[in-house]
Amino acid sequence: MNILVINAGSSSLKYQLIDIANETMLLKGLCDRIGMKGGSLTQKTADGRSFRIDEDMPTHKEAIELVLKALVDKEAGAISSVSEIGAVGHRVLHSGEDFHSSVVIDDEVVRICEKNAELGPLHMPGNIACIKSCREVMPGVPMVAVFDTTFHSTMPPKAYMYGIPYSVYQQYKIRKYGFHGTSHKFVSEEAVKYLGAEHSRIIICHLGNGSSISAVKDGKCIDTSMGFTPLEGLIMGTRSGDIDPAAVEFLRVKLGMTPEDTVQYLNKKCGMLGISELDSDMRVLEKAISEGNEKAALAVEAAAYRIKKYIGSFAAALGGVDAIVFTGGIGENSSYMRRLVMEDMDYLGVVFDFEENEKRMDGLHVLSDPESYVKVIVLPTNEELSIARETAALVSAAPAMA
Repeated sequence: MNILVINAGSSSLKYQLIDIANETMLLKGLCDRIGMKGGSLTQKTADGRSFRIDEDMPTHKEAIELVLKALVDKEAGAISSVSEIGAVGHRVLHSGEDFHSSVVIDDEVVRICEKNAELGPLHMPGNIACIKSCREVMPGVPMVAVFDTTFHSTMPPKAYMYGIPYSVYQQYKIRKYGFHGTSHKFVSEEAVKYLGAEHSRIIICHLGNGSSISAVKDGKCIDTSMGFTPLEGLIMGTRSGDIDPAAVEFLRVKLGMTPEDTVQYLNKKCGMLGISELDSDMRVLEKAISEGNEKAALAVEAAAYRIKKYIGSFAAALGGVDAIVFTGGIGENSSYMRRLVMEDMDYLGVVFDFEENEKRMDGLHVLSDPESYVKVIVLPTNEELSIARETAALVSAAPAMA
């Protein structure tokens, strides 16, 4: 079965076509500037053939129509007919408290997603618009919503509650939700397979421009660093992470910003970009550090220190740890960040191989000494494959559920 995996935003749409039988990516592409002038679709197949269409896409419907056109292109497509698409898996930001796993999309699912749109106002409208457009353009093709939050729905109340009146939580659903769920789910499942143990305590460090950590016990998330929004937690590329709420109001007044502007400021102008006053890209920061840039060094050190603290707190929450796993663009590729995080971690039972850490690596790679009580692993994430797996499983089970 071929699964079309879609990750739609308000003005962009990323997609992959995956042959789920052998879990291979056939092609991937991007629709850019949806709803704006100068729209384009770019696509590349697994064997290197490329395809581009420069065409405006007023809505997500036109974007989906262009995607289907590109998928069957004789020169740079991967299938001969749209009928070869067995199902569509949509990445959806927020499940609220309504869904605890992925679901086959129907009218009621769309309605609930619309109700929860206020929990993710930047992403949910684009997610929903794309789902509606796909259902219109591809009638009869089963579709699945794979939520970014549901992997974390196994957190107990003591982990997701904020210190606010319980009645306010009940009325407005203000709590920790967590994000990057498809990545944490995929990586934790692969880590459990590697460990081969019936019981496991794993800390997943998904580090990229957006970063989060999860504590996973026996395959279930018990805590995570992101909260009501993806702004909470680690110091990220452009996000501040944890900050005193009173400091936020002080900052807002001093800089003369509206509350809305302040949230955007904390999301887009802070983090490693803000501290370094240079860039959010780890590669740029590492180069600057090698040239003696002290603010760049401070930005990366502060980010690493925050990661280290979360690992320690999650080890306590788990009652010990069997494996620490690095994934995401920075987690997989920055030996510098991994080294900063893993320095002085022997108290946890970690014997880290700093020489092995500096080597180039592909796929799962162990960075701990064989004598280490705690395994330290680099494990590449594959969120699209995770979505495709969820979609295929639900669609295959659908007849039995009817």
